[in-house]
Amino acid sequence: MREPGPCGECGAGGAARYRCPRCDSAYCSVPCCRTHRERCVPDARRDRDREATGQGPPPVPAAGPWSVEDILSEEDEQDRVPLQKLKLLGESEELRDLLLNPHLRQLLLTLDRAQDKSSLMRKFMQEPLFVEFADCCLSIVEPPEKENILPE
Repeated sequence: MREPGPCGECGAGGAARYRCPRCDSAYCSVPCCRTHRERCVPDARRDRDREATGQGPPPVPAAGPWSVEDILSEEDEQDRVPLQKLKLLGESEELRDLLLNPHLRQLLLTLDRAQDKSSLMRKFMQEPLFVEFADCCLSIVEPPEKENILPE
């Protein structure tokens, strides 16, 4: 497994775990991805305009607002959750009820905006409400296997 390099947006050393599917530029977080995309998407539009006038190379196909490649590298493939299971999160009443809690919402916003997500995640895993949220998510996307059940 290769070590992450420096982020092309903020310069954080060894933090760039994600890559742009269009230009292969490395970045470390969602905010850096958004910053990069603001530059990369206009560049792709400019390239399309140049190709239309016969002045440039063909553009790389544009993806939607984000793609799995933006989030996971090949090394992270084992952590990938199928889209069908992710959709189950949106259908869960239990999860929806948990997300009504303003304290949990603030924790999630703080985590989303944090530079060092891994250490903050360790801290939040000491919060019972956050653990309840994480357990709920995991039970939806990876239901516990039924062991030791006697057939009828």
